[in-house]
Amino acid sequence: MFKRGKQAVKKFRATVQRIIKPHPVFGEPEKVQIAVEGADQLYRELRVPNKLTDEEGNTVRLKPGAEVEVSIKSEEPAEVSS
Repeated sequence: MFKRGKQAVKKFRATVQRIIKPHPVFGEPEKVQIAVEGADQLYRELRVPNKLTDEEGNTVRLKPGAEVEVSIKSEEPAEVSS
């Protein structure tokens, strides 16, 4: 039997591996490659734009070696098994 619960959240530790510079012709933003601990081998690396905001709303960038936290959160309440 399943019942509706709260939003599901899972957090993973991760480390910034490298900065990927944008190609001058395509105009894509600089990206950061992040290695997620605990993920399957094929899905361990994430690449996201390297433009984040801090707690005060300032634009910041990550550097190689930085330790970060990756969160996965459901938009709808999760089903809880009993």
